[in-house]
Amino acid sequence: MEKIAIFWFRRDLRLQDNAGLYHALRSGLPVLPLFIFDTNILDKLESKLDARVTFIYDTLRALQQELAMHGSAMLVEYGDPQQIWIQLLKKYSIAAVYTNHDFEPYAIQRDEAVRQLLQASGVAFHTFKDHVIFEKDEVLKEDGRPYTVFTPYSRKWRSLLMSKVVNRVNDNGQIESQSYYLQSYPSEQYAAHFYKTPPLPMRTLASMGFERTDLHIPPRTVGQSRIKNYDKTRDIPAIEGTSRLGIHFRFGTISIRQKAWRAQQLNDVFLSELIWRDFYAMILAHFPHVAGSAFRPEYDRIAWRNDEHDFQRWCMGTTGYPLVDAGMHELNATGYMHNRGRMVTASFLTKHLLIDWRLGEAYFAAKLLDFDLASNNGGWQWAAGSGTDAAPYFRIFNPTAQQEKFDPQATYIKRWIPEYGTSAYPTPIVDHKMARERCLAAYKIALSR
Repeated sequence: MEKIAIFWFRRDLRLQDNAGLYHALRSGLPVLPLFIFDTNILDKLESKLDARVTFIYDTLRALQQELAMHGSAMLVEYGDPQQIWIQLLKKYSIAAVYTNHDFEPYAIQRDEAVRQLLQASGVAFHTFKDHVIFEKDEVLKEDGRPYTVFTPYSRKWRSLLMSKVVNRVNDNGQIESQSYYLQSYPSEQYAAHFYKTPPLPMRTLASMGFERTDLHIPPRTVGQSRIKNYDKTRDIPAIEGTSRLGIHFRFGTISIRQKAWRAQQLNDVFLSELIWRDFYAMILAHFPHVAGSAFRPEYDRIAWRNDEHDFQRWCMGTTGYPLVDAGMHELNATGYMHNRGRMVTASFLTKHLLIDWRLGEAYFAAKLLDFDLASNNGGWQWAAGSGTDAAPYFRIFNPTAQQEKFDPQATYIKRWIPEYGTSAYPTPIVDHKMARERCLAAYKIALSR
């Protein structure tokens, strides 16, 4: 039986500039691509109309077409990864498995179990950095400890980025300097090394218990002008002023290295957003307890009200605070919410309604197309005051003031709340002044213990 390597796709669904795939294709072994619809993840999804599953499925079909052009195909499996690997070891003569790092808590456990299984059969398990520019232990303090504040982390990140520079040929054929860390892995140039096979069967969405959705997926390309103007437009929810690339970063249908390099050329504020992404991924890797608890343990002492009726009004966007409600309507309808809306709605839930940030985090996790555990958790803990670069607990967004500043003509609000300005629109669920004082009191009691 011919010895092969397997490349295991996870959150890196592309053939271009894929670090792990590049190393697999250069290994000298024919490479069989693999994707596993992991039932340990899928079974926890509440909705069988989850648009992210449709997106993954359609992306895999597109990859199948690309692979067919090279005389290959992707093996798409469904089930528990460990059980699937047991079957694959029986079916193929596997010499090595290649994949890219994933530092989410479940992924670490899954990969370690698979590593042990493969090694017991004499199969090497190689993993590579692909999802971020700098990962867990690359940007550290001088004493070797991880940063827990963004600004010094960002300074070190930028310094490290430019500490090794190489020459590259740009789009105009000119030679220019580029960070060594942003160099691409031209995996696409080694496509001839894919394992030769006719098309392989691919189960349907329905056979996995899911239904197709027609929710709009933002394109994976964005005009240069939007990135160039990002710092001027990103806080205005009424306009298309952000990249909307979140889902593509999440599932790796675009290269973080290429986007960071373009950000370097076009807009430093956009680059800073990518640094935030690395920062939160690093925090999750070093402090995995944040996935269920406050980064700052004292914030777990807060006596949350957790009023179910209030929570449902927040979920449905009927709080009587227009900017909050518009954000929630946008999320529920599209699977996306503007970043300014995310900050305002999260602050409102935790501080105006005194509802545990974990409930809001879970709701966003279920609804957001671009859901990423590290970034979603980091954002929610920031809003609640319990995180790393957290807003001080006494900083409480006034949603009316936020509306006046970022949507003064109510353009965004009217788009998502047709009843705004009529008697059909609900009265505020809570008085801002009272809610602010209640929040300050609750936090003060918890933090003074």
